[in-house]
Amino acid sequence: MPRQSVNTLSDGVSVDEIYLLSDKQLRANRNADLYLLAQLRDKTGQVSGLLWNVTEESVGHIRQGDYVKVRGKVQVYQGHLQVIVKDISHVPDAIVNSADFQAAPTVSADSLLPRLQDMLAGLQPAPLRDVLLSFLDDPDTLQPFLRAPAGIRLHHAFHGGLIEHVVSVMDAATRLADLYPRIDFNLVLAGAFLHDIGKIRELSFDTTFIYTDEGQLLGHLLIGVEMLNEKIAAWEARTGEAFPEDLAMRLKHMILSHHGSHEFGSPKLPMTPEAVVLHYLDTLDAKVHEFQSLIDSDPNSQSAWTPFQSSIQRKVYKGALEHRT
Repeated sequence: MPRQSVNTLSDGVSVDEIYLLSDKQLRANRNADLYLLAQLRDKTGQVSGLLWNVTEESVGHIRQGDYVKVRGKVQVYQGHLQVIVKDISHVPDAIVNSADFQAAPTVSADSLLPRLQDMLAGLQPAPLRDVLLSFLDDPDTLQPFLRAPAGIRLHHAFHGGLIEHVVSVMDAATRLADLYPRIDFNLVLAGAFLHDIGKIRELSFDTTFIYTDEGQLLGHLLIGVEMLNEKIAAWEARTGEAFPEDLAMRLKHMILSHHGSHEFGSPKLPMTPEAVVLHYLDTLDAKVHEFQSLIDSDPNSQSAWTPFQSSIQRKVYKGALEHRT
């Protein structure tokens, strides 16, 4: 029996299917009664689910990121599809085909690798170029780098998403170089390659996308600095030379500051022009991809707006139907 994919749901259809619980919120109605607002997702899209008259205890068995079995009925409310949920229960990862819930990459990771190698091979000075290329020469780094997502939900959350994000940020940096001649774009490109490298150890992505123990305890910023330290030490041992100290410090600063603020997990704020450029290019690529994913995954094809998205605290305007591409 085929799956009831999100993009096949329509008004009045009964639902009895497994989805990924991408977001979970308890809200109160006008009478102060609690209800569950769940975002239900698969590889074809996302739809809101509502379960009335709940308590914290009654829905405590399900968490954001879980697979859940949902029974209910689809209805249209204010022009948007939603599922009125009768029952929702946790489903073990082992019985789920994770491919049903992972978006396909825009381009293959293997096709992006030559472009990445070319950009790194053009960097100066030579110690910077050689250290960064050594990441790609290491199979224990390259293979997970080609397969890793950039995030577990919306941020390039598919196999190959990490390299797609990294190459996109680096390509954007190359196009800005002529506009800002005083910026060292060798550093920006190096930072763009390194900023999320720690995600290959922060995330587990063989089946479902979850955080590893190392990822939970340390996070990809610190892991990325550790990985850079390891490659620099290996380069120094191999060449008998000392890696430029100021260059190493600037690279580590870009990794540690690329989230831009303490609020979003950066232990340091960007304090060099190159770190500021990296932060905004990283944010730009992630947010543009997130908005486009929300538009593409919305099953309400006749609506000009997506449903309200708690992750960004707004709806997204899709445009008039006749103007969409």
